[in-house]
Amino acid sequence: MTTVTHRPLSPARVDFADLYARHLCRHSQFGLNVTHLAALFGVWFGAYGFIHSLVRVDWLPVVLAAAYLALVAVHAPLRVTLATAAFLALFVAAVLGLPELPLWAYALMVPVCYKLQSWSHKLFTAATDMTEFDKRYPKGPVLFVVLLIYEAPLVLNRLLFEGKGAAS
Repeated sequence: MTTVTHRPLSPARVDFADLYARHLCRHSQFGLNVTHLAALFGVWFGAYGFIHSLVRVDWLPVVLAAAYLALVAVHAPLRVTLATAAFLALFVAAVLGLPELPLWAYALMVPVCYKLQSWSHKLFTAATDMTEFDKRYPKGPVLFVVLLIYEAPLVLNRLLFEGKGAAS
């Protein structure tokens, strides 16, 4: 774990290793991370599918994913950035390659998958004390944005590189 910084939390200044240590307080279980990754795929598929259905420009999901990846790459380790790129490529290929769903299905997919992610914490309950992290990462809109950006890379890091049986 890294040392406490006195600067306020900001999406522009992220200590990936410290954010990952925070992530492990509630997300150490393999099943929880798998569930979260599937739910994130669903949320993003719903959001990108919705946008693609409205705009109908095939390059737009690619550009959105590339912009997001550039944001992640600023603070995430290279291997996590590459894993995130593969995840993004998979879901963008799904958005562009699968038969189009009705607009309402994409819209419904976002909150349902978000709730699935939330509900998975009732099934996977292992957690450790987050008191110190709560001081550095106070709940609110800034933490929401930081986690919105880094949830998938954090989960991918756990599943591919840091979890039991990971190739690292």
